[in-house]
Amino acid sequence: MEGTVSATEDRLRDLMLRGLAGEPAAYHAFLKELSAHLRAFLRKRLARLPDDVEDLVQETLLAVHNQRHTYESDQPLTAWIHAIARYKLVDLMRRRAGREAMNEPLEDELAVFASSDTEAADARRDVAKLLERLPERQRLPIQYMKLEGLSASEAARASGMSESAVKVGVHRGLKALAAMIRGDGT
Repeated sequence: MEGTVSATEDRLRDLMLRGLAGEPAAYHAFLKELSAHLRAFLRKRLARLPDDVEDLVQETLLAVHNQRHTYESDQPLTAWIHAIARYKLVDLMRRRAGREAMNEPLEDELAVFASSDTEAADARRDVAKLLERLPERQRLPIQYMKLEGLSASEAARASGMSESAVKVGVHRGLKALAAMIRGDGT
């Protein structure tokens, strides 16, 4: 096996260097042999994703071609090529992970959508019951500002309170609601 690896390295390196020196036939032979080498290299690493092997071979060949000027002739060629192939493999895995995260099966999500209407209605009912327990000077500011989305000045006009009284009412009312929810309030 050691002799085969060394022979492959020597053959690919020779073809690459001749191609870089301006021999188009040598460069063509280099790309053809390299594609077979890359297929074997990537097939081992993508055993569960055999459909992606050929795309990754092509991406790696393109990267090798585009970066051929960076190859240092005193360094092992296959190590340089394998590094490029590994980067392309990592890129593929990142892309797949992103796509898979976006493509979760909808069966689980449908249950959430089906129950969200009833849960929202239940939450509104529970909030209304809790708000009823607050004094008006706290209930109205919360209702106007937090539930209806009015500004402090608009809530002040609607409730007949000053702006500062509205802000204090919201603060104290929310504090009282939190205490009720925890069970240590009225």
